[in-house]
Amino acid sequence: MASLALSSPPGVKFPSFLASSSSSLFSRSSIFAGTSESRSRISVSGGAKCNLPKALNVGNGNARVPIINETTIPKFFDSSRLEKSVSGTNTKLKLFSGTANPALSQEIAWYMGLELGKISIKRFADGEIYVQLKESVRGCDVFLVQPTCTPTNENLMELLIMIDACRRASAKKVTAVIPYFGYARADRKTQGRESIAAKLVANLITEAGADRVLACDLHSGQSMGYFDIPVDHVYCQPVILDYLASKSISSEDLVVVSPDVGGVARARAFAKKLSDAPLAIVDKRRHGHNVAEVMNLIGDVKGKVAVMVDDMIDTAGTIVKGAALLHDEGAREVYACCTHAVFSPPAIERLSSGLLQEVIVTNTLPVAEKNYFPQLTILSVANLLGETIWRVHDDSSVSSIFL
Repeated sequence: MASLALSSPPGVKFPSFLASSSSSLFSRSSIFAGTSESRSRISVSGGAKCNLPKALNVGNGNARVPIINETTIPKFFDSSRLEKSVSGTNTKLKLFSGTANPALSQEIAWYMGLELGKISIKRFADGEIYVQLKESVRGCDVFLVQPTCTPTNENLMELLIMIDACRRASAKKVTAVIPYFGYARADRKTQGRESIAAKLVANLITEAGADRVLACDLHSGQSMGYFDIPVDHVYCQPVILDYLASKSISSEDLVVVSPDVGGVARARAFAKKLSDAPLAIVDKRRHGHNVAEVMNLIGDVKGKVAVMVDDMIDTAGTIVKGAALLHDEGAREVYACCTHAVFSPPAIERLSSGLLQEVIVTNTLPVAEKNYFPQLTILSVANLLGETIWRVHDDSSVSSIFL
């Protein structure tokens, strides 16, 4: 029997937050660029600030990990929240991690000033999953961090069993924190006799006993309607925007590109935050699943820095063929930005082929070290998720983070 016990280290370390300066790229004063030490932050309405951690820049196969300052702790919005987390008296909020992305869970715990809850997750020889909470959650507000990434079905089943364990342990509320929601692309019927797996997965999570779902950048907004429980949709766009601002690219040289017609709304919202940059659209025809063919370009990219925006990169066929088209149309540089780095083969070979100046992703999904390549930059969304969790727990506004 394989066994995996997850718990936080005895001495939790907290990141320090550094000041930042504004950038000419942004038309809104609510987004700030990173400092010379590559830290960044989001400014929220009312003067509160959600600090974002340093980017994990992967170059030449070597990861440069953010430095953690042991002597400082996060500047929480509410001083009473800080006192509770440091003194350990905030026993009504529990944060647990599944096995899909424990590194992200630990970063969230560092930001929140909490220790990860103790949980034992085992897999039997026949593949069955066993979950046992190692501490009481009776009457607690429990948050379970588990993206349903590869292996998708195993991680989804693990999440369902974790929810069931919390419900049977008399947790007051159970929130499934799903940084990446698998099966999100199966959100409608495009042909006869197809399933709508996104709705099925939503039903499974609801029936397992979850009271709320917190998800990042769903593939399509209608997926929120598949749940019969509240859904908090976290947009990771500010993290990527802030990083782009630190690169000091002139707003006159920028053009935001949607890699397909379905992503136009996402790209338009992205462009508005970049001083209302012009928009271009790649028109493609898909002949099968994970197979894309670029047809032509709508818009002008000649002599400009093109920033392609999508919610995920899977096999990278869409992004790479789009990048090739942009170069053919005269683009000076091409950047690819996405929230979810799925990176199914042969994505790494395609992305590292030299067509892209940089591939900017977040850590909603774990990226294996073998998949690092020189153009890859990984940005952390841990503080954004940590602040959202605090606000859900405190019954505060979540949407104001993104104003």
